[in-house]
Amino acid sequence: MVPLSPKSVLEGRNSDRTPLPFIIGLVVCGSCSLVALAYYVLTGGVGSTLLSGLLALPTVVVLVGLVLLIDRLEPEPRMLLVLAFAWGAGVAIVGSFIVNTFGSSLLVPVYGPDMAELLSSSVIAPVVEETFKGVFLLLLLLFRRFEIDGPTDALVYAALCALGFAFVENVLYYQDPLLSGEQVAPVVLMRGVISPLGHPIYTAMTGLGISHAATHRGFGRGVAVALGWSAAVLLHAMWNFSTAFGNGGLALAYLVELAVFIVLVTILLRDRRRLVALIGAYLPPYIPSGLVQQADLQMLGTMRGRKQARAWARSQSGLMGARAMSDYQLAATELALLHDHAVRATIPVDKFHERRNAILGLMRVARDAFFQRAPKVAAPPWTPQGEQSGFFRPLSNLETARLPTYQPSAQTRQLPTALSTTRLRTMRMSARRDWAGHSGGSAGGGAPGGGAAPGTPASGTPAPGTGSPGSSGQANPAQGDPATVPGTTVPAGRTGAAPGGQPPTGQPPAGKPPAGQPQPGQPPAGQPPAGQPPANRPPPGGPPPAGGRPPQPPAPGPQPDRQQRPPQNPPPQNPPSQHPPSR
Repeated sequence: MVPLSPKSVLEGRNSDRTPLPFIIGLVVCGSCSLVALAYYVLTGGVGSTLLSGLLALPTVVVLVGLVLLIDRLEPEPRMLLVLAFAWGAGVAIVGSFIVNTFGSSLLVPVYGPDMAELLSSSVIAPVVEETFKGVFLLLLLLFRRFEIDGPTDALVYAALCALGFAFVENVLYYQDPLLSGEQVAPVVLMRGVISPLGHPIYTAMTGLGISHAATHRGFGRGVAVALGWSAAVLLHAMWNFSTAFGNGGLALAYLVELAVFIVLVTILLRDRRRLVALIGAYLPPYIPSGLVQQADLQMLGTMRGRKQARAWARSQSGLMGARAMSDYQLAATELALLHDHAVRATIPVDKFHERRNAILGLMRVARDAFFQRAPKVAAPPWTPQGEQSGFFRPLSNLETARLPTYQPSAQTRQLPTALSTTRLRTMRMSARRDWAGHSGGSAGGGAPGGGAAPGTPASGTPAPGTGSPGSSGQANPAQGDPATVPGTTVPAGRTGAAPGGQPPTGQPPAGKPPAGQPQPGQPPAGQPPAGQPPANRPPPGGPPPAGGRPPQPPAPGPQPDRQQRPPQNPPPQNPPSQHPPSR
């Protein structure tokens, strides 16, 4: 079987072929764009349509470039970005034109031409246009929910959809003065220079609601989408209605939109810091497995460090090496975002492990591609002298038994849905303390080329009965306490087994010693705790201990996680008191 390309892995596809839904969507959007183009040519001619398109093109090129700049840290699939723009320039523009024209024709006989135009632009157009643009975001929420990892992703899709809509709409607005013989410069100045962000700001409100729904659980998801769409309609209606009050009304509406734009920029900056904090919070538990090292986390957590690593890779292995390093960095970022979904309990367990296995496989492919071109390279600049980066370690030797696990629980679902930077910093410190006290040697990973893919069920799981604590100088990590990412839980009995599986036969639950061995910090069975006098065992067949409960023989296999009680003295024939003996 031919391995998938890194792009297919990151986009969650099981084939390198172009997805059929994307092809269908592109054909539909393109057909609608051709309908709009044909209308412009038939009503205004080829010359005016071509000139209007050239006047509208610079604005959309600049703004699309800025949107892609925002999307650099965790890029979205290119096919979805193209489809978002095409939806706005095709389906949304044609659907809105048809409904707006029909609604305006109904209002003219009742209110007259002037009032009907004002009502159509201030009431009908905002509702219709924001609905058609928001449908694409809603489809993403329903079918590609895991592509929206936060506000930045939703705002990127919303902005591209709105820019496609605004581009085709501007062609129409620029064409009208050309056909009527008026000056086109004021229209281009207003729509293309002074207020080119109108449609992106409106649709961004819907995007924020979609972002909340994609990253949260519960009834509030639908409410957030409705509120975001309502805010988009209100802002759009305010701008269109302000034209009835001249320059003063436009200036006031412009100040309101400027304030909203500043809020959106603040959200983007905060979300960028959140994403960097996710890398520092969720990837440190992977250090014991050898996947990353502390220096790698510092490199992955800053754009400057990432750029430095790509430049080093290019100097050592050429363009292919830089591309491999870029894939490695992006896979690490996707891994942190995957754990963020786990903390929010917005991803099923099987989907989590399937996605993580694919990401780990991509990191292995990226590393192998790099070292095929450059088997011997200089020390990377982001690691201190004497230390080695996790990028240099073959993933076939990855200690899969010490990989963090994810199992949803009631505690996971009750976690706060919005993680602040302070909360993430606390989680990161807690994870470091956990790993500081985590003991154990190296687990047996497969030999290069002979082991299973990282994260597969059998990898890193010792055979039943092999290896026991104290049998050698190296501890068996499968019998230790497996790493747990902050905010996730590991059910009792889950060790180095495959995600969703059970522990191998004969192994105790996670964090429990085998049967017959005392728990850490607890005296062996039959011995009282420190500071308590020894207690006599009842003779065979004698009276039961206090409380009337006869002693039960220990059950074979792992013992439950409860405090062992030392045996009690047999009660006298005539107990002086009914109170239970003191412990």
